[in-house]
Amino acid sequence: MIELKPETKDDWWEVEALYDLCFAPGREALSSYRLRDEVDPVAGLSLVARDGDGTLAGAIRYWPVRIGVADALLLGPIAVHPTHQGEGLGGYLMLDSLERAAEMGWHRVMLVGDAPYYGRFGFTRLDDVEMPPPTNPARVLGLSLTDGAWTGVKGLVTRAA
Repeated sequence: MIELKPETKDDWWEVEALYDLCFAPGREALSSYRLRDEVDPVAGLSLVARDGDGTLAGAIRYWPVRIGVADALLLGPIAVHPTHQGEGLGGYLMLDSLERAAEMGWHRVMLVGDAPYYGRFGFTRLDDVEMPPPTNPARVLGLSLTDGAWTGVKGLVTRAA
């Protein structure tokens, strides 16, 4: 049985080790990491998934960002330990955390990722939102948690103050 809980400071390095295991070296050189520098993940939305033995099986993090005058969540990274891949844990983390984000009053979520994978969760391309370079614009995706949340939102994504 998998249990989801908000990430705590005590989880930080274990989650970082999971990300190192699941992603290519140099992941922290990506432009999305510059938006996370010196910014804490959103409390209550960054989750850890632990199996019945308490072993970390997956994790998801969210960060506050700005696009023009609009607030948004930047989703990522999300990772599932190789021993738990194929069990639907990534989808569970995604759906549970998006529900929590809506309950907390967030209106919009964005990420940089593969449209075919994230499209099944409702994410679509954000043509008017620009991630800092070098980011492929076709990989900038968004999801409205409330009707029309992305309407009129455009510009460069910047770090939340």
